[in-house]
Amino acid sequence: MNRAFNRKKDKTWMHTPEALSKHYIPYNAKFLGSTEVEQPKGTEVVRDAVRKLKFARHIKKSEGQKIPKVELQISIYGVKILEPKTKEVQHNCQLHRISFCADDKTDKRIFTFICKDSESNKHLCYVFDSEKCAEEITLTIGQAFDLAYRKFLESGGKDVETRKQIAGLQKRIQDLETENTELKNKVQDLENQLRITQVSTSPAGSVTPKSPSTDIFDMIPFSPISHQSSIPTHNGTQPPPVPTRSAEIKRDLFGAEPFDPFNCGAGDFPPDIQSKLDEMQEGFKMGLTLEGTVFCLDPLDSRC
Repeated sequence: MNRAFNRKKDKTWMHTPEALSKHYIPYNAKFLGSTEVEQPKGTEVVRDAVRKLKFARHIKKSEGQKIPKVELQISIYGVKILEPKTKEVQHNCQLHRISFCADDKTDKRIFTFICKDSESNKHLCYVFDSEKCAEEITLTIGQAFDLAYRKFLESGGKDVETRKQIAGLQKRIQDLETENTELKNKVQDLENQLRITQVSTSPAGSVTPKSPSTDIFDMIPFSPISHQSSIPTHNGTQPPPVPTRSAEIKRDLFGAEPFDPFNCGAGDFPPDIQSKLDEMQEGFKMGLTLEGTVFCLDPLDSRC
């Protein structure tokens, strides 16, 4: 994974792994808002977003509106933004979707992070004003990201490619089963047409051969020799070869029940996990960049 902890790589983490794995770390902050950005990373990207949201807050403040307070809950499961009194979750940002996190190295209150929205897939920049603990919060998010990535690997992330191959094989088996059913129906239609033709062209007084009680696919055991001789030819044309049938309708081509790679053990994932695994693998591979920068470029920026 391409993680860039640049400025903070020599710093120690702020919390124990157990605190972030079994619980969460709460922080109080003011939420300046979120805005869409074009890129998942970059100092200039977040700087422009901070200036834009600060300017919007200046206008709202002049109209008598206060900056809403929120509670941040940071754990290996993500960064939750809650209403502090009711604990209602306003935003839930999963860690593998967070790609960039920065705090102001001249103003210890302002910090921001970029997260890919789960519904629109747009990159949103969230901006906060904390009580002089911006750097600690960015470090905590970085530590949670690192722990989440390790947990992802331990819980099966290393097997993503293998699971892709298994899912591909399973899809191929399903396609073959569908194709086999279609061929069976075509052969049955040909048999029916052949019998109708034989009846209509039989001479008067002749005895039409009695149709077998079962068709080729229901013969038990199946004989690759007898099935060729059991169907008369018409106009010198031999009917097309008949594919073998599965042992049961609900069994695959190999005579076994269709294999589900996601329900083969108690520790495996649900059927829709493949797309989630792919998404998590992509997000963790991109990594989380932590930076310290300067957001306040002029007097207007100095205060919210």
